[in-house]
Amino acid sequence: MRSVFFHAIAGICASIGLAFGGAGLARAQPAHGIAMYGDPALPPDFVSLPYVNPDAPKGGELRVGNTGGFDSLNPFIFKGTPPWQLRFLAYESLMARNWDEPFSLYGLLAESVETGPNREWVEFTLRKEARFSDGSPVTVDDVIWSYEILGREGHPRYRSFMAQVQTIEARGPRSVRITFNTDNRELALIAGLRPILKKAQWEGHDFGQSGFDVAPIGSAAYVIADYEPNRFLTLERNPDYWARNLPIRRGTGNIDRLKIEFFADDTVLKEAFKAGLLSVVREYNANKWDNAYDFPAVARGDVIKTEIPDGKPSGITGFVMNTRNPLFADWRVREALILAFNFEFMNDVITGGAQKRITSYFSGSFLGMQPGAATGRVRDLLSPFAETLPAGVLEGYALPVSDGTKRNRANLRAAQKLLAEAGWSAADGTLRNASGDAFAFKILLASGAGELTAFANIYSQALKRLGIKAEVEAVDNAQYFARQNTFDFDMTNIRRGFSLSPGNEQKLYWGSEGADQPGSRNLMGLRSPAADAMIQTMVSSDSVEEFVAATRALDRILTAGRYVIPTYAYGVSRIAHVKELKHPAHTPINGDGYWFMPDVWWFDGP
Repeated sequence: MRSVFFHAIAGICASIGLAFGGAGLARAQPAHGIAMYGDPALPPDFVSLPYVNPDAPKGGELRVGNTGGFDSLNPFIFKGTPPWQLRFLAYESLMARNWDEPFSLYGLLAESVETGPNREWVEFTLRKEARFSDGSPVTVDDVIWSYEILGREGHPRYRSFMAQVQTIEARGPRSVRITFNTDNRELALIAGLRPILKKAQWEGHDFGQSGFDVAPIGSAAYVIADYEPNRFLTLERNPDYWARNLPIRRGTGNIDRLKIEFFADDTVLKEAFKAGLLSVVREYNANKWDNAYDFPAVARGDVIKTEIPDGKPSGITGFVMNTRNPLFADWRVREALILAFNFEFMNDVITGGAQKRITSYFSGSFLGMQPGAATGRVRDLLSPFAETLPAGVLEGYALPVSDGTKRNRANLRAAQKLLAEAGWSAADGTLRNASGDAFAFKILLASGAGELTAFANIYSQALKRLGIKAEVEAVDNAQYFARQNTFDFDMTNIRRGFSLSPGNEQKLYWGSEGADQPGSRNLMGLRSPAADAMIQTMVSSDSVEEFVAATRALDRILTAGRYVIPTYAYGVSRIAHVKELKHPAHTPINGDGYWFMPDVWWFDGP
């Protein structure tokens, strides 16, 4: 089911040229699409995306489950917790991704895109037929207002873009040009992915404080049909959807009705699926996938188990330490905490040893750090920061491996030594520093976190042997997200997924600018000039080789920085679904996500 393209890039790094379509600069003339490097793979007359069924039938109701609740219908602001699916299924941007390429965009609301010779500006021309869900036309005024309101009152993830914009202006009745104030090749693509909203809807309303009072009007295939806070949200396919026959949207948005049910935790959600109340679930535990899906509907063939592979980097999943807390400021302390995390034993207990551990942030791809000491261009990029880098960045670093037994003696001895070097010593069973302060912290998790809670409970017991008190603190979803947004935690879980074209989002995850900005995704509080420099090189380079070297260097900084205790990589999406739910045979290199299930799946049957 994997594409031929995935096999090409997975084997050897020499395939980088294939992955990015060459290293040429984008032509400064209107085009149907744009790529980060070179030209987009699909020609101007492409019929449909390569991973869709262009003749997929329309119809059916898909019932999916979320855990927690929701208290907002506005997915674009800091306030509130909306259903995550809203942003991706109800709103559109000027351009859309082909998820079978690392990073290429094709016109959606815009019919064409043009850039300056060095991508110092980008200009989009709107389609005449582009419409919001209420039938009104999408105008240049709507586009400019959307950029400005999101940059001023939107969630912090949108604001950093406008800080890099010098001017945004109408260039004609259907054209808008954005000129940038910084050297960043990716900004032209990021601009094409900003959500476009209807300006007139917000006259007399406070965009930044909206919740249930106003739901933003979008232009996508789905509209809100019904909802009950914290219980359910129903989206319905708009039969008059303006882009239903565009090549970029043909074969997508096939399901008539999408009902999102909310459950207290994942265990209840899975039981609802087994009882036939849901159409589909994703299973993240390989052991449960192999052993817990033997209920009657599976035996009858009414429920199908489908695995969807991908070619993306592993990303990072695990427990992140908040370095704003002095407790975690010393890398030796962080390494000791990683040593005490007996992954091999926990993985065997929780998943039957079926899942592989993440070894670095970009592991599993050609973008990942290479074993051993940094060499070549990677070393050249890192060397100016040598005095500020944690041990292992230049010399080489690998996550510690335990012997797989519950005692984990060797790693705990190594942890004790590092803690002693950092000024911590045990007395009467409690680890204390020179001031007599006990080493104690809390692990913030959302209620019903399931496996994460199991990991954390085993971990806290292991830490007791070092004299460390670690308490698991489970809170409801609203508190959980609010506290993460304000960095009110010692340790919490983190999940950051990456594509094969990492760029500006890395600033949001690890950039120094977001270290103290509420709502930032920089949970660890990283302030690293070296990391900032690598990210800037990634987004400004016009060379594939330089981009890869900078990404591998960033991977070293993050991994050897010991900010996260990694758990396991996914790599394969495990989806259990009713037999009537079908999907195309070809899988995009980016695998499964909102762009695949449910967007390109369809119902075949009653």
